[in-house]
Amino acid sequence: MNDIALSALLGAVTGLGVFALIRALVPRRRSAAATIAEIDALRAAGPASGPAPRPTDLRGRVGRRIAAFYLEQGWEMRSLRADLAVLDRSWEGFLATKILLAASGLVFGPFLFALVWQLGFGVNPIVPVWLALACAALFFFLPDVEVRRDAADKRKDLRRVIGAYLDLVAMNLAGGRGLPEALMAAAEVSDGWALVRIRSCLADARITGISQWVALGRLGAELGVEELQDLSVALGLVADDGAKVRESLASRAETMRHRELAEIEGSAGENSQSMLVAQLMLAAGFLVFLIFPAAMRVFQA
Repeated sequence: MNDIALSALLGAVTGLGVFALIRALVPRRRSAAATIAEIDALRAAGPASGPAPRPTDLRGRVGRRIAAFYLEQGWEMRSLRADLAVLDRSWEGFLATKILLAASGLVFGPFLFALVWQLGFGVNPIVPVWLALACAALFFFLPDVEVRRDAADKRKDLRRVIGAYLDLVAMNLAGGRGLPEALMAAAEVSDGWALVRIRSCLADARITGISQWVALGRLGAELGVEELQDLSVALGLVADDGAKVRESLASRAETMRHRELAEIEGSAGENSQSMLVAQLMLAAGFLVFLIFPAAMRVFQA
């Protein structure tokens, strides 16, 4: 009876997985919410960007289906989208990677069980189901961890570049240039990825006819960088007064440098504490190595 129930459970889980996969891949009628969300995304992207080309490969189709499903459910995932924007990765490709990795986890779990069973270990037959589900969940969330880690490192570089960029803008303003020219000239001093993003943002602002500080604020919201959003608000308030703009930019650059220095000192302190703990553990192990033979002789006597 137990074998029959186990077989029925395994068949039900397998059939549910196959049904969910087919349901995700079969074309469906687009809902009104998904259509409106796509129109809003195109409007926010600007008139220069037309409709996205439809992917032809399996990964692209899966990513597009999952992205449409997220839109229908209202799952915006703004923080994750900002991390992907910092890394310059597509949302559909990221979702497709998560789904394909989860599918791989469903196969990897039973494969691991089969390997252990071949080695002669007696294992409950229900273990493959739990292994498949656990590996699928683990593989599904692994891309999130990687994206958040890489985006945090890249945001640190971006904030460092923004501090230097503000100094360059203030220098250009002191040289007699206007604010729009100073913003663009400061972004043209290097071809690093951060200044390239800022330069592209300012160039798009000229084409679309919006002010450059508004474009910087949108870029900050897209990348999840508060410094750019605060800079946009400050420039919008004092854009007509060159002296106030220079003072504001200089003070913000100094504040960002102090914050970066504090973060570096904090990180150095954490590394020092880690080294201290490692040294203490090494010393404790050395003491155990010295005391253990004498203690064994005493207890044996």
